[in-house]
Amino acid sequence: VQLQASGGGLVQAGGSLRLSCAASGRTFSSPAAGWFRQAPGKEREFVAAIRWRDDTTNYADSVKGRFTILRDNAKNTVYLQMDSLKAEDTAVYYCATSSYRTPRASWVDYDYWGQGTQVTVSS
Repeated sequence: VQLQASGGGLVQAGGSLRLSCAASGRTFSSPAAGWFRQAPGKEREFVAAIRWRDDTTNYADSVKGRFTILRDNAKNTVYLQMDSLKAEDTAVYYCATSSYRTPRASWVDYDYWGQGTQVTVSS
């Protein structure tokens, strides 16, 4: 399976962006998908995850109430809607799929990864 992340860019603080992660090669057969991010000099951190079967979600505390993870079965795509962006949200964002049945927050639980898309929030 190949994951293609897109939608990143430069936005002012308070603005919005919508990231997309499209699967090719096969459908999103993994039970869950997630988004992670990594800022320069920092470790990769969990952002949000979703269980494909029933849309159960999991969010990092730092993005709760501002970010929303969504999926579209027909398009084999998972989205990350990011609102009220802050400078500290600046990072490379990665999508990934997990074979676990719960939307987990640890990157080690994810099997396939997209190439990353840069999000830069100017203050």
